[in-house]
Amino acid sequence: MTIKDIIEELPAHVVYGVPGFQDFFVGKILAGDLMSDILVSVEDEALLITGLTNEQAVRSADIMGISTILLVNDKLPPPGMKSLAEEFGITLLATPMPMFESCAALGIIREFKDGMR
Repeated sequence: MTIKDIIEELPAHVVYGVPGFQDFFVGKILAGDLMSDILVSVEDEALLITGLTNEQAVRSADIMGISTILLVNDKLPPPGMKSLAEEFGITLLATPMPMFESCAALGIIREFKDGMR
């Protein structure tokens, strides 16, 4: 699934997008608010889903090579987080959905999209 699929299927909007972000492929989903737990995962083409709205989430995503963060629970990033995402070239999305529902919806979207191939 791509970032475009996520935006179209979830109630999500773009807070900041790097050029061409719509075509980024999402192979795995990592979800959590404790970045030390996220950092032990080694996943290519991952989407980070979190309710953590600070620079630590962006720095963790950068260390792991994650290109997109989805903020849940209607949270928007403070200016420092958004600036750092722009500096590191990380796309920020936001959704009003809670983390569990976002993960479940994305799992259904992935099954549907993979079934079409």
